[in-house]
Amino acid sequence: MQLSRRLFILGLFALPGCSALELLSPSGDVRDVYELRPISLPAQTTRSARSMMVLSPAAPAAITTDRILIRQDPLAVTYLPDASWSDSVPDMMQSVLIRSLASAGRIGFVGGQGSGPVPDTVLLTRIDAFEVAVLDDGRFEARISMELTVLRDRDQRVLGTRRFASDLSLADDQARTIARAFQQLLDAILPEAGTWVLARSG
Repeated sequence: MQLSRRLFILGLFALPGCSALELLSPSGDVRDVYELRPISLPAQTTRSARSMMVLSPAAPAAITTDRILIRQDPLAVTYLPDASWSDSVPDMMQSVLIRSLASAGRIGFVGGQGSGPVPDTVLLTRIDAFEVAVLDDGRFEARISMELTVLRDRDQRVLGTRRFASDLSLADDQARTIARAFQQLLDAILPEAGTWVLARSG
């Protein structure tokens, strides 16, 4: 199914008597579900006793969902009707960040809020883009943009803030192609982002 047909189907939601559930799942069909994987950072020879808390990322409402976002233009967004992420984008990215940072073995404990000891540092994340953009020439481009901030927990001092972003042209608009493109983007962003975070976490 091409993206133009998907957008046509989604446009039918506004018609009287039609509901999203009726159109997307007329016979109990389920969406294909995709999950993004963490990366493995270079292993450290020593592990500190310090701990880090990775908070759930902040994001605009359009991103705070498990749907795969399609940005038709700067003011219009929609979602793929037949595929979704395994969790909301912020929760999925929190898990990816925790597991990626923990893989280095540099920090004694890396976890989310409500788990583990009182943290020495806190990682704040703001996701500004996690989308497929429809370009003017009809091509598609996957985009990720996020800002990371490391805080010292005891006094809330900012130890560093940096933006990480990347984009990738898509060969087609199929869900599997899109999911693989987002994994490629993370594989490109996370090694540098993880190294930067760990360097500011002691």
